[in-house]
Amino acid sequence: MEFDKSKWADTDFSRDYLDKAEIYIAERSRMFSIVKSFYQHFVSLDRPVNLLELGSGDGALTYELLKSGRAARAVLVDGSGDMLNKAEARLREFDIEKQFLHCSFGELIREERLPAGFDMVVSSLAIHHLTTDEKAALFNKIYQILAAGGYFVNIDVVIAPSDSIENWYMEIWKDWMCAKQTALGVNDPVEDVIKRYKNLEENKPDTLDSQQLMLKNAGFQEIDCYYKYGIFTIFGGRK
Repeated sequence: MEFDKSKWADTDFSRDYLDKAEIYIAERSRMFSIVKSFYQHFVSLDRPVNLLELGSGDGALTYELLKSGRAARAVLVDGSGDMLNKAEARLREFDIEKQFLHCSFGELIREERLPAGFDMVVSSLAIHHLTTDEKAALFNKIYQILAAGGYFVNIDVVIAPSDSIENWYMEIWKDWMCAKQTALGVNDPVEDVIKRYKNLEENKPDTLDSQQLMLKNAGFQEIDCYYKYGIFTIFGGRK
């Protein structure tokens, strides 16, 4: 499904989701901090780097990375012009080269829209909207545009290897959202969030194992899962 036919093309839907992201996404701040640690430890060591975020939304993840280490350039790609405008405003304080590319994943896969030479490519809760074949094609594309020794790190949701574990993961997620809402004094029906996640046609998560195999087939090395909390995970590899 193309981006402009998805719910994420609806400005009100995407803004509401981001407004409640700390409730909807289990351990969101923790996952961002892990990716920031990865960036500091492996990438931003002794020179400015070229950073790319795919499905960037309002640029929250790139913002955290730019706060923590030097960068020569940051390129953010998203299918929503509204989100890219928000990302541009969020990153205004950083005096580096920045590019905001209005482009869907389908266009990235089919066309040569990005140059090579990125030191790190990141994505957060976006790639699960692709089919299995599209994920594999995107991982191949990411491998091509990374610099030698560069890293790809992906925060995303995955499906469990069995229905029984998947059901448990849904309970973990529900418990997280309930606890977070209590702490924030919010009272929205969390069951609706889970139902929407499971029923939306545009959500196409794959297992963690299958995606790590896709990375291996694309040529990545040092592939690993860096963090996992139920359906929420961080994984990636090095070119």
